[in-house]
Amino acid sequence: MRKVLIVGAGQSGLQLALGLLAKGYDVTVMSARTPEEIRNGRVMSTQCMFHDALQHERDLGINQWEADTVNVEGLGVSVAAPDGGRALDWFAELDHIAQSVDQRVKMAGWLELFEDRGGKLVIHGVMTSELDALSRLYDLVIISAGKGELVQLFDRVPDRSPYTKPMRALSLAYAHGVRPRPEHPDKMAVRFNIVPGVGELFMIPAYTLSGNCDILFFEGVPGGPLDCFDDRPGPAEHFGRILDLMKRFVPWEYDRCRDAELTDAKATLAGGYTPVVRRPVGTLPGGAIVLGMADVVVANDPITGQGSNNASHCAATYLDAIVERGDRPFDAGWMDATFERYWEYARHVTEWTNALLLPPPPHVLQILGVAGQNPAVARRFANGFTDPTDFQNWFLDPVKWEKYLAEV
Repeated sequence: MRKVLIVGAGQSGLQLALGLLAKGYDVTVMSARTPEEIRNGRVMSTQCMFHDALQHERDLGINQWEADTVNVEGLGVSVAAPDGGRALDWFAELDHIAQSVDQRVKMAGWLELFEDRGGKLVIHGVMTSELDALSRLYDLVIISAGKGELVQLFDRVPDRSPYTKPMRALSLAYAHGVRPRPEHPDKMAVRFNIVPGVGELFMIPAYTLSGNCDILFFEGVPGGPLDCFDDRPGPAEHFGRILDLMKRFVPWEYDRCRDAELTDAKATLAGGYTPVVRRPVGTLPGGAIVLGMADVVVANDPITGQGSNNASHCAATYLDAIVERGDRPFDAGWMDATFERYWEYARHVTEWTNALLLPPPPHVLQILGVAGQNPAVARRFANGFTDPTDFQNWFLDPVKWEKYLAEV
């Protein structure tokens, strides 16, 4: 029985660990926190997982919260006008539902499920120096912890990483009591609000420790008015600041949140990071090699909501590659090839995400405008969040857009 060590207990690492257990592998997961510490900790992210990523969880039987989680049925896009109104506002249905589960709920539950299914869980924040000795005990070591010292094992790839600094200042809060959009009171949707030159606000229906809720998530242009959380305010002040910003820049969303309150005292988060693509093979001081996955090797800005989706796709790709390898060694050549197999999908997400971090070119503005009049265009844009590989065929290239526009 081949032995695999996975360092990190997030979407990708735990999904892969549970998948490998089901295939008969001897799997050890190292987590810096216990399930209870995760549940009682601060929110870790926003997330909205679309159909293809959700299907990976269904296939492994690890979709424990699907019946309880609010269904996201569509995507709404609004663009703020200078007068405080909306220059553009439209809604499109998804072909399949999406869902968002607070990672405190999911990762704590998956760690417990991993142990229940016979996996070996080690609670320890491992350092690079410790991995040398550990690596000798396993056929394959995978690093899925996207932050901290271990990430430094993997070199940045300059030609795949156009940015050298954070492109957005991130701030969020999980809230109860957010009212539905009055235009579509019976449709739960991710709302993508664009404030030109200032940033974006996402409203994401989600499931948290205390039931269904909404995530209020600002992406601010660095140095702009949304970039105002460096002082790390307490939960109440943080939430109040988000509401004040909503009232100023997206008053139609603020109106829904007048009676909202935080889901819990640890339901706020602020920060930012530089989008980057790294090489998948890391070399330990003693010469052993380890494989990076998900955010370790492809970390995109969350403006396209693809972080958890990427992680799920990466885990599914790595699972197939490991099983197909059989008894052959997990050498550097295999590691590179396995990552490139994932990159064939992830490169489309990266290109699309990086493009949205820049001021939109004229043809993208035209697309958003036409989508407000043409349901086919709106629906194709919305469902691109499920399959981002489609954006290369029409959205990213003005020539392809003109061709598609002529067709519709």
